[in-house]
Amino acid sequence: MTTEPLLTDTSTPESFSRRIRSFIRREGRLTVAQTRALAELMPRFGLAAQGPIIDQSALFGRTAPLTLEIGFGNGESLLDMAQAAPDQDFIGIEVHRPGVGHLLLGIEQRGLTNIRVMNDDAVPFIQQRIGPAQLDRLLLYFPDPWHKARHHKRRIVQPDFADLIAERLKPGGIWHLATDWANYAEHMRDVLDAHAAFTSLHQGTGVAARPDWRPETKFERRGIRLGHEVFDLVYRRKETA
Repeated sequence: MTTEPLLTDTSTPESFSRRIRSFIRREGRLTVAQTRALAELMPRFGLAAQGPIIDQSALFGRTAPLTLEIGFGNGESLLDMAQAAPDQDFIGIEVHRPGVGHLLLGIEQRGLTNIRVMNDDAVPFIQQRIGPAQLDRLLLYFPDPWHKARHHKRRIVQPDFADLIAERLKPGGIWHLATDWANYAEHMRDVLDAHAAFTSLHQGTGVAARPDWRPETKFERRGIRLGHEVFDLVYRRKETA
């Protein structure tokens, strides 16, 4: 297992900076422990935002099924998934440093070696550092719904993003999405049902529809308290498209 040097300059190329962002950086307060984790553990478990396509065998010391999660929040569900599947490798992406610090602390406390983390924008990272057909699974759980109509253009699930994911997933690979906003679930279905590279696998809504690999998340629990219905949408990358 090797580590890779983290770039101190994480500015994005000009072509990426013009893209409409699907997130806002709301930097919460870092705890002392999270600050220590970012300083001491990020050099070991962190990935640079820019660089060559990831060499998974060099990064993890093996070749194993690779899952990428976009927007892992505080990282608890990612930790649970990685701990439950030691024979698989995971990359988590999160723009908020407190969440990254929390995840790093969890990696240390649980003694996990099959997670790497990237603290920056997901789209340029996937474009640059994830190779064609490199991913076995992509997870997108409870992304910002941008529920106001004028903000729908900021939703990460758009046709061009679906094109990118179709290229990065292996044939037969899985894209699992979850949201507690019915309008966003409808939008996700509109985009992916119409995409030639994907076929839907999901049935129903709520707890019964949640695949056994997805732990309940903090955002999910909050949505349920607010009376929101939870939608799990699962798509398979077709063998040919």
